[in-house]
Amino acid sequence: VKPELMATAPNQLWSWDITKLHGPAKWTYFHLYVILDVYSRYVVGWMVAHRESNELAKRLIADTHGRQGIQPGKLTLHADRGTSMTSKSVAFLLADLGVTKTHSRPHVSDDNPFSEAHFKTLKYRPEFPRRFGELEDARAHCSDFFEWYNGAHHHAGLAMLTPADVHHGLVEQRVAERQRVLDAAYARQAAAQFQRA
Repeated sequence: VKPELMATAPNQLWSWDITKLHGPAKWTYFHLYVILDVYSRYVVGWMVAHRESNELAKRLIADTHGRQGIQPGKLTLHADRGTSMTSKSVAFLLADLGVTKTHSRPHVSDDNPFSEAHFKTLKYRPEFPRRFGELEDARAHCSDFFEWYNGAHHHAGLAMLTPADVHHGLVEQRVAERQRVLDAAYARQAAAQFQRA
């Protein structure tokens, strides 16, 4: 059965995944771990490492969980069926934290669309390099990207608000500010038409 997951506020449903970033030579990679809040599309946690490992995944999940102040029983964490995502050590950590885990269906590539779309946004930006020279280059690039993505990217899936606006409860304020600008532009246009008439 296709997983049907829904969130009505931030920090109810996260999606996480790992993608490879090309390293300095052929067949070398760095691994980018990203945890994304599905409701706000806000990147709540990320790290770049030399390898994919259950222990690194556990550390990122535990640190992000603590930083966001999640209460037991309030969060669902969705992932595909990668080895780190389905590992027993990650499952035990989630159980200890009181986090519900869900996974994509076996052999189905589109059950984790939020993480996949996020990686596409990262990799299709014009400044995304073909290869990273070293781990610190990848970390610096990702740091700049996530700062832009969370705070300045006007997301089509969020009515052109930024993930930070939605995650931090600024939607009404931003919509009111947008409406004031639109009202002022409409008033100027109406006045200009009246003067021409």
